[in-house]
Amino acid sequence: MRGSIAVVGLAVLGLVAPLTVAPALGQQLPEELKTTPGQSGAKDAPRSPEQAAEPRSPGSISGTITAPTGAVLIGARVVLSRDDQPSGQETLSGEDGQFSFANVAPGPFQLTIAAQGFATQTISGILHPGEACLVSPVTLAIASGITEVSVVVPRVEVAEEEIRAEEKQRVLGIIPNFYVSYLPNAAPLTPKQKFELAWKSEIDPITIATVGFFAGVEQAQNHFSGYGQGGQGYGKRFGAGLADSTTSIFLGGAVFPSMFKQDPRYFYKGTGSVRTRILYALAMAVICKSDKGRWQVNYSSVLGDLASGGISNLYYPSTDRGAELVFENTALGIGASMITNLFQEFVVRKFTPHLPLRDTGKH
Repeated sequence: MRGSIAVVGLAVLGLVAPLTVAPALGQQLPEELKTTPGQSGAKDAPRSPEQAAEPRSPGSISGTITAPTGAVLIGARVVLSRDDQPSGQETLSGEDGQFSFANVAPGPFQLTIAAQGFATQTISGILHPGEACLVSPVTLAIASGITEVSVVVPRVEVAEEEIRAEEKQRVLGIIPNFYVSYLPNAAPLTPKQKFELAWKSEIDPITIATVGFFAGVEQAQNHFSGYGQGGQGYGKRFGAGLADSTTSIFLGGAVFPSMFKQDPRYFYKGTGSVRTRILYALAMAVICKSDKGRWQVNYSSVLGDLASGGISNLYYPSTDRGAELVFENTALGIGASMITNLFQEFVVRKFTPHLPLRDTGKH
C-alpha cells in the first residue's frame, strides 16, 4: 500500500491518470436480388412436388444504407411490402446504417428506402424459406435540386477524434493530462477506447518516471522497510509502485467503467462562480457521467481503489498489509482525486496547450 505522501503528491503534480479508477453476414445475395433499383427480381421457378411439400418457414431481410460519400445513413425509412399484404412493415436504419426485418414469410418482396435529402430507391427480390437474406449495401443518391446534405457521423468516430485531441493535452507540454475532457458534451467512449486510453496513459514515459521518482523518495525515507535498501530495495519499491499504477489506471479507468458503463474522465466546468466550481470539482471525486450522459455515483472509482488496494497485499511487505490499509488507501484516493480536480478546474488548463475549442452543442 502506498504512503499518503506518494498518493497526494501524485495528485498535486497531476502526473498520473485520475485514480478513478455487423450482425452475421448470412449467405450471399441470391442472383435474383442482383437487380437495379426499381426493377423486379426473377420470378419463382416451378416447384417440384418435393419442394411444394417443404415447410415454408419464415426468414429475415437485412442490409445497410449509405450516402454517396460512403458514410452510413441513420434514420432512413425502410418499408417492406408484399403483394399479399395490404400494408407493409416499416423500420428505421440504426446508428450503423443497418436495418432488418425478422420473421418474414417467404416469397416476393419489395423494399422502399427513403431519407430526407435523398432520392427514394426501390429494390425487389424473392425470400426463400428459412433464408437470411442480406441485401447488398444500398447507396441513396442525392435528390435533384439538393446541394447540401447533412450526414451524421457515428458517435464512435467522434469519440475517436476527441481522444486524439486529449492525447495531445500535456501540462507544460510534458505531463500527460489524458483523462480530462474540455468538451462538456463529449461523445461517450466504447470499452475498447477506454482500454486504449488506459494503456497509453500507463506506458507514457512521464508516468513511469513519476513512479521511479516516488520509489526513490520512499527509499530515502525508508518507507516499506521490509523491502530493504540498496538497488534491490529500490527495485522492489519501483515494481510495487508500477503495479499500483497499472491496477489503479486499468481497474478504475477501463475495467469497471466498461462494466458499469461510466465515463472515467473529468469534465472541466470552467463557468459559474468560484464556489460553484469548487463544489463541482470536489463532487466529481465521487460522481461521474454515465455513457448516456447522466450523473451517477462513481462506482468505478471507488471499486477501482478498493480492488487495487486489495491486490497490493500480494506484493507489499507483510507488515504493511491488511484491510485497514486498503480502506485507508481508498479514502486517500478519494481525497487525492478531490485535490487533482481542484487543480484541473483552476490551474492545469492555463498551462496545457493544444486544447480543443469548447462546444456546447450535443453530438
